[in-house]
Amino acid sequence: MKITVIHGQNHKGNTYMIAHELAEKIGGEVTEFFLPRDFDEPCLGCWTCFNKDLTHCPHYKKLKPLMDAMDEADVVILASPVYVYHATGQMMAFLDHFGTRWMVHRPDARAFQKQGVAIATAAGGGMASTTKDLYHSMFFWGYPWIYRMGFAVRAAKPSEIPEDIQKKIHQETDRMAAKIRKNHAPFKPTLKTRMWFSMIRWMHKAFWKFEPDYGYWEEHGWHGKNRPWKVKRKKRG
Repeated sequence: MKITVIHGQNHKGNTYMIAHELAEKIGGEVTEFFLPRDFDEPCLGCWTCFNKDLTHCPHYKKLKPLMDAMDEADVVILASPVYVYHATGQMMAFLDHFGTRWMVHRPDARAFQKQGVAIATAAGGGMASTTKDLYHSMFFWGYPWIYRMGFAVRAAKPSEIPEDIQKKIHQETDRMAAKIRKNHAPFKPTLKTRMWFSMIRWMHKAFWKFEPDYGYWEEHGWHGKNRPWKVKRKKRG
């Protein structure tokens, strides 16, 4: 399998350790990026991606290596430490660039054949709200299976994590890696994804003919009987 990890910080701390451990346990080709080192641009709100497409974004040249790695991956891991009860600013700035890939606009059909993982750590709390930040983007991109992992590590760095929490982390990454390997196959999206897709399809046909979104859906036949999750995918080892 191909695994892409987007780390919401530059340093290799607690969140990095867990995300990297999970990727290694899943097995396969792992590609990792660090924010803001590998991408440090905030969205300008210029609407170029909505009026044209993402290739016209002023930051496209910097964004493309990360985007390509995510598009080619079977598993995408988004990992962020908790900053004021949410994902890091650099992670949110990165995700802001993919608004046009939400289902309501122009989702990439490959997204409907991926597994996603949202990981967050904190000394205390905020893991639920942080993994929710990451989950939202992956869900609305169309990822059919998304898992969340949050750990209150009670430490500033991996070497200080209490032994009982370290044991729990290793057990959880073992369990999650096994689940992801088992689910590595063409997916049928959850009922929630299918309902959202159907609602957006109805909305497009009934009153929302914003271009180029409407034309994109027409081109893919999604206003008709075609569905992005029915695209045949060659299984990789």
